[in-house]
Amino acid sequence: MTGRPIRLAFSPDSDDIFMFWPLLEGKVDTEGLSFTAERADTETLNRRAESTADASSGERPDVVAVSIAQYARVARDHLLLPHGMSVGRGYGPVVVAPGATAPPLASFAGKRVGVPGLRTTAYLVLRLLLPEFEPVVVPIAPYARAFEELRAGTIDAALLIHEGRLFYEREGTSKVVDLGEAWARETNGLPLPLGGNAIRRDLGPELVERVSRVCRASIRWAADNAPEVTRALLAAETRADVGLDQASLDRYLAMYANADTLDAPADVRRAIDVLFERGRGAGLLPPDARADFAP
Repeated sequence: MTGRPIRLAFSPDSDDIFMFWPLLEGKVDTEGLSFTAERADTETLNRRAESTADASSGERPDVVAVSIAQYARVARDHLLLPHGMSVGRGYGPVVVAPGATAPPLASFAGKRVGVPGLRTTAYLVLRLLLPEFEPVVVPIAPYARAFEELRAGTIDAALLIHEGRLFYEREGTSKVVDLGEAWARETNGLPLPLGGNAIRRDLGPELVERVSRVCRASIRWAADNAPEVTRALLAAETRADVGLDQASLDRYLAMYANADTLDAPADVRRAIDVLFERGRGAGLLPPDARADFAP
């Protein structure tokens, strides 16, 4: 395994790039390992984690950013890294609807709701809150797609993740529910674990531990040198429709690249257990779903 590069796969969203930028730019000791990276949207990454391609073909990522809900489905072949997680503490993905004032969530029962993917944590949590609605998959790229679908009337509401949840008001929509707020109410204040990095078990214990150390070092370097990293991210930003500036990037990273990202604390791990328990109970996750952390 050490004779080839370690393949990383993560999203184009700012928190993922923030974490891996130091590693890919040679800012940290890679312990003799080399790395390659590919970027794809969240649902594509979730599907990639399901791949059963032969490891020797180089087609399977070794470390892949996945929704926590999806990790439950691929845990047999992956460990969950204890760092690199995106967590919402009283905030998270939002359901939005057209207009200045949105109706309550219950009014969307049986209606069409645009979702970023059926494997996402956001979709799972929305299903737990609103069991009966018609999901319509609306890819998160381009950013404007969900708002275009809302304006066209092809969906009645949209579930927004990543940077999209920052800018819904400027698009003429209003918040129906913040899933992080609702989750906290339903779980006596637990945070909402949204995404993480899964590493292939078949790398073996020694290599898993080395890769984990390098990834942790990259996240630590980014946190300690945030101004340099954010300048680089803004200079390299290609998603013109998102409209990120320094203020919005800082706000987003404060939400999803923070102390919880450096190392998942006990309440985040407990929240994953509760999420899996509720997902199993609703028949939305495998009956044996559980989180198994790498070193």
